[in-house]
Amino acid sequence: MTSDVGHGQRSSAIGLAQVCAAGLLWGTGGLVVTVLNDRHDLGAMTTSAWRMLVATAALLGLALVARRLGSVVATFRAQPALVVALGCCTAVYQALYFLSVLAVGVSVATVVSLGLAPVLAAAWEHTRAGTRPTAREVVVLVSALTGLVLVSVASAGHGGAGDAPVLGIVLAVASGAVYAATTVLGHHLARGIDPLALTTCATSVGAVALAPFLVVAALGSGPVISTEPDALALLVYLGVATMALSYGLLYAGLRTTSGSAATVATLVEPLSAAALAAILLDEQLTATAVVGGVLILAAVVGLRPRELPPAPT
Repeated sequence: MTSDVGHGQRSSAIGLAQVCAAGLLWGTGGLVVTVLNDRHDLGAMTTSAWRMLVATAALLGLALVARRLGSVVATFRAQPALVVALGCCTAVYQALYFLSVLAVGVSVATVVSLGLAPVLAAAWEHTRAGTRPTAREVVVLVSALTGLVLVSVASAGHGGAGDAPVLGIVLAVASGAVYAATTVLGHHLARGIDPLALTTCATSVGAVALAPFLVVAALGSGPVISTEPDALALLVYLGVATMALSYGLLYAGLRTTSGSAATVATLVEPLSAAALAAILLDEQLTATAVVGGVLILAAVVGLRPRELPPAPT
Protein backbone atom coordinates (compact mmCIF):
# COMPACT_ATOMS: atom_id res chain seq x y z
CA MET A 1 0.00 0.00 0.00
CA THR A 2 2.80 2.37 0.94
CA SER A 3 4.62 1.50 -2.27
CA ASP A 4 1.53 2.33 -4.36
CA VAL A 5 1.13 5.68 -2.61
CA GLY A 6 4.80 6.51 -3.12
CA HIS A 7 4.60 5.58 -6.79
CA GLY A 8 1.52 7.74 -7.23
CA GLN A 9 3.23 10.69 -5.57
CA ARG A 10 6.28 10.32 -7.81
CA SER A 11 4.07 10.09 -10.90
CA SER A 12 2.19 13.22 -9.85
CA ALA A 13 5.46 15.06 -9.24
CA ILE A 14 6.77 14.08 -12.68
CA GLY A 15 3.48 15.11 -14.30
CA LEU A 16 3.56 18.47 -12.53
CA ALA A 17 7.13 19.04 -13.71
CA GLN A 18 6.08 18.22 -17.28
CA VAL A 19 3.26 20.76 -17.21
CA CYS A 20 5.52 23.42 -15.69
CA ALA A 21 8.11 22.77 -18.40
CA ALA A 22 5.38 23.25 -21.02
CA GLY A 23 4.51 26.59 -19.42
CA LEU A 24 8.11 27.74 -19.54
CA LEU A 25 8.34 26.90 -23.24
CA TRP A 26 5.06 28.68 -24.00
CA GLY A 27 6.40 31.77 -22.25
CA THR A 28 9.08 32.14 -24.92
CA GLY A 29 6.61 32.01 -27.82
CA GLY A 30 5.43 35.62 -27.69
CA LEU A 31 9.01 36.87 -27.60
CA VAL A 32 9.95 34.86 -30.69
CA VAL A 33 6.88 36.09 -32.59
CA THR A 34 7.78 39.69 -31.74
CA VAL A 35 11.34 39.22 -33.02
CA LEU A 36 10.11 37.59 -36.25
CA ASN A 37 7.70 40.46 -36.85
CA ASP A 38 10.16 43.25 -36.04
CA ARG A 39 13.20 41.87 -37.86
CA HIS A 40 11.67 39.84 -40.70
CA ASP A 41 8.19 41.36 -41.14
CA LEU A 42 6.43 38.02 -40.64
CA GLY A 43 2.81 38.53 -39.58
CA ALA A 44 1.14 36.79 -36.65
CA MET A 45 -1.05 34.55 -38.81
CA THR A 46 1.83 33.61 -41.11
CA THR A 47 4.00 32.72 -38.11
CA SER A 48 1.15 30.74 -36.53
CA ALA A 49 0.72 28.71 -39.71
CA TRP A 50 4.43 27.91 -39.93
CA ARG A 51 4.53 27.01 -36.24
CA MET A 52 1.77 24.44 -36.73
CA LEU A 53 3.25 23.04 -39.94
CA VAL A 54 6.73 22.63 -38.45
CA ALA A 55 5.26 21.00 -35.35
CA THR A 56 3.19 18.61 -37.46
CA ALA A 57 6.24 17.57 -39.50
CA ALA A 58 8.27 16.98 -36.32
CA LEU A 59 5.50 14.99 -34.64
CA LEU A 60 4.78 12.84 -37.69
CA GLY A 61 8.50 12.14 -38.04
CA LEU A 62 8.70 11.14 -34.39
CA ALA A 63 5.62 8.93 -34.68
CA LEU A 64 7.13 7.26 -37.74
CA VAL A 65 10.45 6.58 -36.02
CA ALA A 66 8.70 5.34 -32.88
CA ARG A 67 6.31 3.22 -34.96
CA ARG A 68 3.27 4.98 -33.51
CA LEU A 69 1.55 6.12 -36.69
CA GLY A 70 -1.05 3.42 -36.15
CA SER A 71 -1.87 4.93 -32.77
CA VAL A 72 -2.24 8.35 -34.37
CA VAL A 73 -4.70 7.04 -36.96
CA ALA A 74 -6.61 5.05 -34.33
CA THR A 75 -6.93 8.15 -32.12
CA PHE A 76 -8.39 10.21 -34.93
CA ARG A 77 -10.84 7.47 -35.89
CA ALA A 78 -11.94 6.94 -32.28
CA GLN A 79 -12.62 10.61 -31.46
CA PRO A 80 -12.76 12.53 -34.77
CA ALA A 81 -15.09 15.32 -33.64
CA LEU A 82 -13.29 16.01 -30.36
CA VAL A 83 -9.84 15.85 -31.96
CA VAL A 84 -10.88 18.28 -34.70
CA ALA A 85 -12.37 20.61 -32.08
CA LEU A 86 -9.18 20.46 -30.01
CA GLY A 87 -6.98 21.16 -33.02
CA CYS A 88 -9.10 24.08 -34.21
CA CYS A 89 -9.24 25.58 -30.71
CA THR A 90 -5.46 25.30 -30.43
CA ALA A 91 -5.00 27.05 -33.77
CA VAL A 92 -7.46 29.85 -32.95
CA TYR A 93 -6.04 30.37 -29.46
CA GLN A 94 -2.45 30.76 -30.62
CA ALA A 95 -3.42 33.00 -33.57
CA LEU A 96 -5.40 35.35 -31.31
CA TYR A 97 -2.58 35.35 -28.78
CA PHE A 98 0.11 36.21 -31.34
CA LEU A 99 -2.06 39.01 -32.77
CA SER A 100 -2.52 40.33 -29.24
CA VAL A 101 1.23 40.20 -28.60
CA LEU A 102 1.92 42.37 -31.65
CA ALA A 103 -0.85 44.80 -30.69
CA VAL A 104 -0.24 45.28 -26.97
CA GLY A 105 3.08 43.62 -26.10
CA VAL A 106 4.21 40.29 -24.69
CA SER A 107 3.74 40.93 -20.98
CA VAL A 108 0.20 42.32 -21.02
CA ALA A 109 -1.08 39.86 -23.65
CA THR A 110 0.30 36.88 -21.76
CA VAL A 111 -0.94 37.92 -18.31
CA VAL A 112 -4.45 38.73 -19.54
CA SER A 113 -4.84 35.70 -21.80
CA LEU A 114 -3.31 33.04 -19.58
CA GLY A 115 -4.46 34.59 -16.32
CA LEU A 116 -8.06 34.86 -17.43
CA ALA A 117 -8.37 31.36 -18.90
CA PRO A 118 -8.58 29.38 -15.61
CA VAL A 119 -11.21 31.78 -14.26
CA LEU A 120 -13.34 31.30 -17.37
CA ALA A 121 -12.88 27.53 -17.16
CA ALA A 122 -14.11 27.51 -13.54
CA ALA A 123 -17.14 29.61 -14.46
CA TRP A 124 -17.96 27.20 -17.29
CA GLU A 125 -17.75 24.19 -14.98
CA HIS A 126 -20.23 25.76 -12.53
CA THR A 127 -22.60 26.70 -15.35
CA ARG A 128 -22.47 23.20 -16.79
CA ALA A 129 -22.97 21.51 -13.41
CA GLY A 130 -25.67 23.96 -12.30
CA THR A 131 -23.86 24.71 -9.04
CA ARG A 132 -23.17 27.95 -7.22
CA PRO A 133 -19.64 29.21 -6.57
CA THR A 134 -18.38 29.22 -3.01
CA ALA A 135 -17.34 32.40 -1.19
CA ARG A 136 -13.70 31.62 -1.96
CA GLU A 137 -14.48 31.25 -5.65
CA VAL A 138 -16.37 34.56 -5.69
CA VAL A 139 -13.32 36.28 -4.22
CA VAL A 140 -11.18 34.63 -6.89
CA LEU A 141 -13.43 35.84 -9.71
CA VAL A 142 -13.60 39.39 -8.33
CA SER A 143 -9.82 39.48 -7.97
CA ALA A 144 -9.33 38.25 -11.54
CA LEU A 145 -11.78 40.73 -13.05
CA THR A 146 -10.30 43.61 -11.05
CA GLY A 147 -6.83 42.66 -12.20
CA LEU A 148 -8.00 42.46 -15.80
CA VAL A 149 -9.48 45.96 -15.60
CA LEU A 150 -6.29 47.38 -14.09
CA VAL A 151 -4.08 45.78 -16.74
CA SER A 152 -6.42 46.99 -19.49
CA VAL A 153 -6.55 50.57 -18.20
CA ALA A 154 -2.77 50.72 -17.73
CA SER A 155 -2.19 49.40 -21.24
CA ALA A 156 -4.68 51.75 -22.90
CA GLY A 157 -3.51 54.75 -20.91
CA HIS A 158 0.20 54.35 -21.49
CA GLY A 159 0.23 52.77 -24.92
CA GLY A 160 1.81 49.49 -23.83
CA ALA A 161 4.48 48.01 -26.02
CA GLY A 162 2.29 47.77 -29.10
CA ASP A 163 0.50 50.15 -31.44
CA ALA A 164 -3.09 49.08 -30.66
CA PRO A 165 -3.45 48.43 -26.91
CA VAL A 166 -7.26 48.34 -26.78
CA LEU A 167 -7.47 45.89 -29.70
CA GLY A 168 -4.69 43.87 -28.10
CA ILE A 169 -6.63 43.55 -24.84
CA VAL A 170 -9.76 42.41 -26.71
CA LEU A 171 -7.73 39.82 -28.61
CA ALA A 172 -6.09 38.64 -25.39
CA VAL A 173 -9.47 38.17 -23.70
CA ALA A 174 -10.74 36.20 -26.71
CA SER A 175 -7.56 34.15 -26.66
CA GLY A 176 -8.05 33.40 -22.97
CA ALA A 177 -11.61 32.23 -23.59
CA VAL A 178 -10.54 29.85 -26.37
CA TYR A 179 -7.59 28.65 -24.29
CA ALA A 180 -9.96 27.82 -21.43
CA ALA A 181 -12.01 25.66 -23.79
CA THR A 182 -8.83 24.04 -25.11
CA THR A 183 -7.64 23.19 -21.59
CA VAL A 184 -10.96 21.64 -20.55
CA LEU A 185 -11.23 19.58 -23.74
CA GLY A 186 -7.55 18.58 -23.70
CA HIS A 187 -7.75 17.44 -20.07
CA HIS A 188 -10.76 15.26 -20.92
CA LEU A 189 -9.06 13.61 -23.90
CA ALA A 190 -5.62 13.22 -22.32
CA ARG A 191 -6.90 10.81 -19.69
CA GLY A 192 -7.37 7.97 -22.13
CA ILE A 193 -5.20 8.75 -25.17
CA ASP A 194 -1.49 8.37 -25.81
CA PRO A 195 0.11 11.86 -25.50
CA LEU A 196 2.10 11.57 -28.74
CA ALA A 197 -0.96 10.45 -30.70
CA LEU A 198 -3.17 13.18 -29.24
CA THR A 199 -0.58 15.92 -29.81
CA THR A 200 0.03 14.77 -33.40
CA CYS A 201 -3.68 14.63 -34.24
CA ALA A 202 -4.51 18.02 -32.72
CA THR A 203 -1.48 19.73 -34.25
CA SER A 204 -2.19 18.27 -37.70
CA VAL A 205 -5.75 19.61 -37.58
CA GLY A 206 -4.45 23.01 -36.50
CA ALA A 207 -1.95 23.06 -39.35
CA VAL A 208 -4.70 22.39 -41.88
CA ALA A 209 -6.84 25.14 -40.33
CA LEU A 210 -4.06 27.76 -40.54
CA ALA A 211 -2.47 26.74 -43.86
CA PRO A 212 -4.79 29.03 -45.93
CA PHE A 213 -3.18 32.06 -44.27
CA LEU A 214 0.07 31.23 -46.07
CA VAL A 215 -1.84 31.50 -49.34
CA VAL A 216 -3.27 34.83 -48.21
CA ALA A 217 0.23 36.08 -47.41
CA ALA A 218 1.50 34.90 -50.80
CA LEU A 219 -1.28 36.77 -52.59
CA GLY A 220 -0.75 39.89 -50.49
CA SER A 221 2.19 42.19 -50.00
CA GLY A 222 3.63 40.57 -46.89
CA PRO A 223 6.40 37.93 -46.98
CA VAL A 224 5.41 34.26 -46.65
CA ILE A 225 8.74 33.24 -45.12
CA SER A 226 12.20 34.61 -44.59
CA THR A 227 15.29 32.86 -45.92
CA GLU A 228 17.52 34.36 -43.23
CA PRO A 229 19.12 31.63 -41.09
CA ASP A 230 18.05 33.20 -37.78
CA ALA A 231 14.43 33.47 -38.95
CA LEU A 232 14.36 29.84 -40.06
CA ALA A 233 15.91 28.77 -36.75
CA LEU A 234 13.28 30.71 -34.79
CA LEU A 235 10.45 29.15 -36.83
CA VAL A 236 11.86 25.68 -36.17
CA TYR A 237 12.12 26.54 -32.47
CA LEU A 238 8.51 27.77 -32.43
CA GLY A 239 7.24 24.59 -34.02
CA VAL A 240 9.38 22.02 -32.25
CA ALA A 241 9.84 23.51 -28.77
CA THR A 242 6.80 25.73 -28.13
CA MET A 243 4.32 23.51 -29.99
CA ALA A 244 5.27 19.85 -30.49
CA LEU A 245 7.33 19.41 -27.31
CA SER A 246 5.31 21.69 -25.03
CA TYR A 247 1.90 20.22 -25.89
CA GLY A 248 3.33 16.71 -25.65
CA LEU A 249 4.53 17.58 -22.15
CA LEU A 250 1.14 19.08 -21.28
CA TYR A 251 -0.88 16.04 -22.35
CA ALA A 252 1.61 13.67 -20.73
CA GLY A 253 1.46 15.61 -17.47
CA LEU A 254 -2.33 15.74 -17.41
CA ARG A 255 -2.42 11.93 -17.34
CA THR A 256 -0.95 11.78 -13.83
CA THR A 257 -1.92 15.12 -12.28
CA SER A 258 -5.17 16.79 -11.36
CA GLY A 259 -6.83 19.58 -13.31
CA SER A 260 -4.88 22.11 -11.26
CA ALA A 261 -1.81 21.21 -13.35
CA ALA A 262 -3.15 23.42 -16.15
CA THR A 263 -3.42 26.23 -13.61
CA VAL A 264 0.23 25.78 -12.68
CA ALA A 265 1.17 26.01 -16.37
CA THR A 266 -0.70 29.28 -16.78
CA LEU A 267 1.16 30.64 -13.77
CA VAL A 268 4.57 29.71 -15.13
CA GLU A 269 3.98 31.06 -18.64
CA PRO A 270 3.04 34.67 -17.80
CA LEU A 271 5.90 34.93 -15.33
CA SER A 272 8.49 33.60 -17.77
CA ALA A 273 7.13 35.69 -20.65
CA ALA A 274 7.07 38.88 -18.59
CA ALA A 275 10.61 38.30 -17.34
CA LEU A 276 11.95 37.66 -20.85
CA ALA A 277 10.10 40.67 -22.26
CA ALA A 278 11.53 42.95 -19.58
CA ILE A 279 15.06 41.62 -20.03
CA LEU A 280 15.26 41.27 -23.82
CA LEU A 281 12.63 43.66 -25.19
CA ASP A 282 12.90 46.44 -22.57
CA GLU A 283 9.13 46.35 -22.01
CA GLN A 284 8.15 48.42 -18.98
CA LEU A 285 4.99 47.64 -17.00
CA THR A 286 3.46 50.46 -14.96
CA ALA A 287 2.66 50.01 -11.28
CA THR A 288 -1.04 49.71 -12.13
CA ALA A 289 -0.36 46.95 -14.62
CA VAL A 290 1.84 45.12 -12.13
CA VAL A 291 -0.87 45.26 -9.45
CA GLY A 292 -3.43 44.03 -11.98
CA GLY A 293 -1.17 41.17 -13.03
CA VAL A 294 -0.60 40.17 -9.42
CA LEU A 295 -4.36 40.10 -8.79
CA ILE A 296 -4.96 37.91 -11.84
CA LEU A 297 -2.20 35.48 -10.84
CA ALA A 298 -3.47 35.45 -7.24
CA ALA A 299 -6.89 34.51 -8.59
CA VAL A 300 -5.37 31.66 -10.56
CA VAL A 301 -3.64 30.40 -7.42
CA GLY A 302 -6.94 30.63 -5.57
CA LEU A 303 -8.56 28.29 -8.06
CA ARG A 304 -6.32 25.44 -6.99
CA PRO A 305 -8.29 22.84 -5.03
CA ARG A 306 -7.33 22.41 -1.42
CA GLU A 307 -5.49 19.24 -0.54
CA LEU A 308 -7.44 16.67 1.45
CA PRO A 309 -5.83 15.29 4.63
CA PRO A 310 -4.45 11.74 4.37
CA ALA A 311 -6.86 8.98 5.28
CA PRO A 312 -6.24 7.40 8.72
CA THR A 313 -4.33 4.14 8.66
